[in-house]
Amino acid sequence: MEIIFGYEISVEEYVFLRKSVGWSELDHKLASSAIKNALFVVTAVFEGKIVGLTRVSGDGGYTLLIQDVIVLPDFQNKGIGKILMSKAMEFITEKYIEKDQCMFVNLMSAKGREHFYEKFGFEIRPNDNLGAGMSQWIKKD
Repeated sequence: MEIIFGYEISVEEYVFLRKSVGWSELDHKLASSAIKNALFVVTAVFEGKIVGLTRVSGDGGYTLLIQDVIVLPDFQNKGIGKILMSKAMEFITEKYIEKDQCMFVNLMSAKGREHFYEKFGFEIRPNDNLGAGMSQWIKKD
């Protein structure tokens, strides 16, 4: 299986990937903004079809967030996610980390996938130093 890794994604592909793994569906305006404002996007393509994605966003200071580590179900457990994460970590290291400087890199793992991210140096929370990561979806009625 030959996977091609690229650095661009369309809004339609992004919405498709999210929907394919059961994540909330974004309208095109939000999806477009998410892609446009990402610091880094890496995609996995098989036979011309998008099968995976990872994005990196940040605050322009010392905090980065790895988002949307998505691989279509039929393509999971084939090393694609590992390559997507490796490319994201390479980008962070090369672009944002200078001598004697560090960045606070965060991500929110899907339940049961935490050990995948430990291989990249992430710590499961809570632990002795850090509380549980928390999140919230806010919506106007």
